[in-house]
Amino acid sequence: MAIIINLDRILEREGMKSNELADKIGITTANLSILKTGKAKAVRFSTLEAICEILNCQPGDILEYQEEN
Repeated sequence: MAIIINLDRILEREGMKSNELADKIGITTANLSILKTGKAKAVRFSTLEAICEILNCQPGDILEYQEEN
């Protein structure tokens, strides 16, 4: 996968659990898990904005492009 999701690292930095973030941004823990594992096909800008607001980060902190070999 060319897009790496760094959400676990940011959650750890902020001392927050996945279920707490899911509650705060209004999505299910299952959907957050799909995003965290990179299995999501898309993410809504409103969801990305909410994650960044709660975790005090930028979209580029969460999403990283890595060239495939």
